[in-house]
Amino acid sequence: MVSKPHTTAADETVVGSIDSSDSSDEYVIADISADDAWLSMRADEAMTLPAWR
Repeated sequence: MVSKPHTTAADETVVGSIDSSDSSDEYVIADISADDAWLSMRADEAMTLPAWR
């Protein structure tokens, strides 16, 4: 368990991607170094890159 949730270890890899389907586009954020460590939201509701900064 991570004691400081806002920090990452050197072996963690977090990526973001748009997952498109016929019905919608989803923005997915995932830690690909861990099983079941992901979340998604409608792409049109995701923050823009300048808003993340």
